This record gives sequence, structure tokens and C-alpha cells, in this order.
Amino acid sequence: MLRIRLRRVGARDQASFRIVVADSRAARDGRFVEQVGHYNPRTDPPTLVVDEDKTLKWIRQGAQPSDSVKRLLRGLGTLDRVKAE
Repeated sequence: MLRIRLRRVGARDQASFRIVVADSRAARDGRFVEQVGHYNPRTDPPTLVVDEDKTLKWIRQGAQPSDSVKRLLRGLGTLDRVKAE
């Protein structure tokens, strides 16, 4: 099963994250299918950039967002677009 989840990048104590589509069995920072955005919680306000077209395409194809990504997408209103269709 495919998951949309966070992939940690950055140095120790300076984490930022990429939002990727990956197989649920792959390691957290391992192999992934496609990068659909990035998230940096260390900026003020936190930076969140998501390619909504790619994200919606993967959700329509059955990819399940993780809890943390679901919270981020809900804040952007992307999940509302999926439910409206």
C-alpha cells in the first residue's frame, strides 16, 4: 500500500521534511516513488509547500496520508477538495 508521509532531511537538531509518496514497507528515509512537497517547522511561521495536483492524483489512486501529513493537508484545505469530489 502506498502512503503519503514525511521523510526527514537536514542536520541533527535542524530537521526539515519532504512530503513523499512511498510504499508503506519502505524505511522512513528510504526509497520513495515521488516527492510532492516539503515542510520546515523551524521557520516562523512554518513553511509548507505542497503540489496539490500531484497529491490529489495520488490520493485518488489510493495512497493513504499518514496522520501527520493528514493534519498538514487539512490545514491547507487539500483534503476538503478530495471529499468535495
